Amino acid sequence: MTAPLFLADDVSGDVLTLDGDEGRHAATVRRIQPGERVDVGDGRGNVTECTVAAVTATTVTLDVERHRSEPPPQPRLVVVQALAKGDRAEDAVEAMTEVGVDEIVPWAAARSVVRWEGERGEKALRRWRATAREAAKQSRRAWLPTVSPLATTNDVVQRLQAAAAPIVLHESATEPLPGRLPDTGEVVVVVGPEGGITDDELAAFGTTPYRLGPHVLRTSTAGPVAAAVLLARTRWGQHQE
Repeated sequence: MTAPLFLADDVSGDVLTLDGDEGRHAATVRRIQPGERVDVGDGRGNVTECTVAAVTATTVTLDVERHRSEPPPQPRLVVVQALAKGDRAEDAVEAMTEVGVDEIVPWAAARSVVRWEGERGEKALRRWRATAREAAKQSRRAWLPTVSPLATTNDVVQRLQAAAAPIVLHESATEPLPGRLPDTGEVVVVVGPEGGITDDELAAFGTTPYRLGPHVLRTSTAGPVAAAVLLARTRWGQHQE
């Protein structure tokens, strides 16, 4: 079984201490015990392998065994996720993080039922970020995904124009997902809302739409499935070599 991962701002030094929320979670929820192996990461590619030296109700003291660093994954996978109602969007954020998406961009699509306005929008963004953080810990990620601020359609157009591989998913498209992808740069995938991407949005994106398989998926499912397919053709294959 792989060692559990905890997060800290600084993972350098010979001794580390988990305190605050992370320390309480390790001590009281995970029930970490002296002698166990744990990893501590900073979410920016640096991970320290440790052995638990001591535990109190709110802190865990760790003896450092070794430090390691992982480079940023390439190509960088970005998913533009249209806002969805209920818990579906957060389910999508969790699954995309576990799969390996590097950046999640919430998008206020024309047909999104949910609207992020004022304090409601700020709370929703915080929930997405908290969901991504916890999912990254569960999946032992050295790099935390970025959850960007709410994007407009014009923002999405700019991301697609700058992408090494722009991919817009559409249920009426006939082209399958591209089989060859760049080794570096950004692969930007746009996932529409339950009501679909409008003709005006599709025209503004100015790129060939792609179909994800023979069935129409929910917006909360399409992002994780597309990410898995694209990563299997790029980074996951690299790990198998």
